[in-house]
Amino acid sequence: MGNRARSAGSARPAKAAPARGSKRAQPQAAQAPRARAAKPAGPAVGTEVELDVTNVAHGGVFVARHEGRVIFVSDTLPGEKVRARITDDGHASFWRAETLEVLDAAPERREHIWAEAALSRDPAVRAGGAEFGHIELAAQRSLKAAVLADSLQRFAKLGADVTDGLSVEAIAPASDAPAGAEQDGTGWRTRVRLQVEEQGRVGPYAARSHTVVPVTSLPLATASVAEHAPLTQRFPGAAYVDVIAPSADATRLVVVERDAKGRPAQPATQTIYEVVNERTFGLSAGGFWQVHANAADTLYRAVQSTIDEAEFDPRAANLDLYGGVGLLAAAVGDRFGETVRITTVESDAVATDHAAENLAEWVGAAAITDRVDRYLARVNRDASAAERARLQAATVVLDPPRAGAGRAVIDSLAALRPRQLIYVACDPVALARDIGLLAGHGYELASLRAFDLFPNTHHVEAVARLVPSN
Repeated sequence: MGNRARSAGSARPAKAAPARGSKRAQPQAAQAPRARAAKPAGPAVGTEVELDVTNVAHGGVFVARHEGRVIFVSDTLPGEKVRARITDDGHASFWRAETLEVLDAAPERREHIWAEAALSRDPAVRAGGAEFGHIELAAQRSLKAAVLADSLQRFAKLGADVTDGLSVEAIAPASDAPAGAEQDGTGWRTRVRLQVEEQGRVGPYAARSHTVVPVTSLPLATASVAEHAPLTQRFPGAAYVDVIAPSADATRLVVVERDAKGRPAQPATQTIYEVVNERTFGLSAGGFWQVHANAADTLYRAVQSTIDEAEFDPRAANLDLYGGVGLLAAAVGDRFGETVRITTVESDAVATDHAAENLAEWVGAAAITDRVDRYLARVNRDASAAERARLQAATVVLDPPRAGAGRAVIDSLAALRPRQLIYVACDPVALARDIGLLAGHGYELASLRAFDLFPNTHHVEAVARLVPSN
């Protein structure tokens, strides 16, 4: 669970059933291209069109066609007819649009859980961060499962024998979540980032923009975060305000000012404390920690249960890559005991310092500050025969940022030939791409689970186990 350079309020982030038996909840997914730099408006920008929405796409948007061209459209869902406005016509193969009105609603549509993100508001001032908030929760999970399955088919070339039946597992709501949270997916965020506009007012960005939208509510936030969020205060000169409610510490505000060049300054380092399975973890208030109140515990237990005990050697050179403050290394140590040897590798020096303290009870634990690609390249270059044997017997846990591990890391890791890989992923396309790369090195997918750690957003977390196929 490394320091992923994800903000405290970012919405990052394999199992669920179709909503109300509707086939609309499980369409074939499509991959939405990444947003590019803004271009001058073309002749179609601003044009209103009627669209029949067919599929879900990765990235929280949906697929329609107009005059043979693919349109990626927001704030809808498969099976709907909507009136939409073209916002980007700068690509030959696809355009983008925003929904203005629903002409024929899908049965899975509900009233948006956040009034300030609803269709009743102009798209320019719809709050971002809850792009699935208009969809019933079970249907959201089916859509996420569809995106995960489609990504595995497209980028890892896995067949229906693997992807059929994939689902996204619900997790328990926060202890202070409002009544009905299990049904509507509210009250779970322990970290929220409020952006600051020129006059000092705070709020989230509008969807798909950098326009700050003042709001009066934060329905995804835990009760403590919502209570402490300074929605009516002004912070002139600040870049953003993080509202953080650790599980073992007081809720606090972290105000990050702008430097002389107008960029966010380095925030002051404050240590906060989180508890997972009765174990306390220290970390920086500005560092990475999962935002759902029960996400860290969910991944801690998922990693423990995913490791094949028969293939685990406690005295091997086990690794926790992108290790952050040591959460997943601790999960390994707690399952397999005090003889475990494990090295956590993390590029953020502050997080590594915390990891060293959090893992201090294991004599065989070490925390190294380094980029994962450089660390693996050095190990491949310098390891002795004895060290290579310990690495070949190893279990490697890796929890890369949203972009995934990538070719350089996968190539170096596969060259060490570890016995099993436990891959924690917050992006289905990056996971599928890396599974495909590992397949080229003779690794196969042995198990996969996915979790709805980010209700009312398009994000999904997955935990995969990969092993040598020969």
